[in-house]
Amino acid sequence: MEGETEMDQHEDDLYEEAEVEGISQFPDNEELIITRVERTKSREARYRITFGLYSITVLEDVMIKYRMTRGNTFLKKDLEDIIIADERQRTYVQSLRYLEHKPRTRHELSQKLRQKEFAASLIEEALDRLERENLVDDELFAKEWTRQRMEGQRKGKLWIRQELRQKGIANELIAEALEGVSTDAEFETALTAGRKKWNQVKGDIQEKKRKTLPFLMRRGFSMDMVRRVVNGLIEEDEANDPEDDEALLWD
Repeated sequence: MEGETEMDQHEDDLYEEAEVEGISQFPDNEELIITRVERTKSREARYRITFGLYSITVLEDVMIKYRMTRGNTFLKKDLEDIIIADERQRTYVQSLRYLEHKPRTRHELSQKLRQKEFAASLIEEALDRLERENLVDDELFAKEWTRQRMEGQRKGKLWIRQELRQKGIANELIAEALEGVSTDAEFETALTAGRKKWNQVKGDIQEKKRKTLPFLMRRGFSMDMVRRVVNGLIEEDEANDPEDDEALLWD
């Protein structure tokens, strides 16, 4: 039993050594017989395919597609094609992982995949596939982002435009998304945000105006719209306190 244990350990050492060598060390024109197939400890569903002293690792679906089972034979050139197919699938699977928790733009996915050092050509292939499957849609992303930012966070178009640019959305798609929001709708958003700030400020109308104006500007509303909002808030205050003659409206 002890001799068998040492032999098994020697065999495992050979497998570990072979995995380090990689495909470049495989013989060029020799049929390679699969001698061992085993699941790796990676969180990915990857398998180590061993050909005697040589081995590669591939995703489970790649292993199944190419029938990489014990006893089957391959040439080195076949394995090189399989490795490319595996890398292509790995790129796609990693893209799906990035989409698990929230939608992302094509540009965002591309940046993340490049950080993982996937080949540029395979990244483009994966992103094209995701677009065909409607899993990546920059046009829909821009419209939904605009709606959420406007309704949920009370942001103005200038703020939203800058965010979408940072996410790599094309200018024409940004313009289309923002055109879907009417001036009246943006004004109501600015008025809601402005009124909340206005009521939080302690002091007279001049103090409220001094703090509310830059607050709305920082949230991405245009100067003209901010003036309209502040004038409206001043008029509301005057209606509630007609004796306050310190309020000054913009022309």
